[in-house]
Amino acid sequence: MKKFDYTITDTLGIHARPGGELVKVAKPFTSKITLSCNGKTADAKRLIAVMSLGAKQGHTVSVSVDGADEAVAAAKLESFFKENL
Repeated sequence: MKKFDYTITDTLGIHARPGGELVKVAKPFTSKITLSCNGKTADAKRLIAVMSLGAKQGHTVSVSVDGADEAVAAAKLESFFKENL
């Protein structure tokens, strides 16, 4: 299992556009990808779940990746967060 934390720097947080892009990045991987923020947990492959986290600027999102392609998935997601959020 791979894990990393990322503090949101985008002034709007995770809203529809970057949330949708995040789901597109996560979907191709077979690993289970879970996001946690503000005491809530969400499947990173489901947009409604990602949006329900309510992650705003300054909030820390914990990303957990577990599965056969976890190393590649975690690296790709960490890169996505740094570039987009």
